Amino acid sequence: MKKFDNISNTQIDNAINEWIHNERDRGILHDRLVNGVYFEKLAEKYELSVQQTKNIVRKGKEIVFKHTEDI
Repeated sequence: MKKFDNISNTQIDNAINEWIHNERDRGILHDRLVNGVYFEKLAEKYELSVQQTKNIVRKGKEIVFKHTEDI
């Protein structure tokens, strides 16, 4: 998560809440990017495969980072 080194958890959380419209994806991104929950635990919690979870996080990070670049 090196792209987020200079961005606070609050800024990440605000971007997630503003730009991620799917409730499940918001929860996954919050758990991963803000709380640091491992992919295996996320997959279990949301009843997804680890690969599906990684794909959601990857796509979500692109959106979140795009909207936090100027911070």
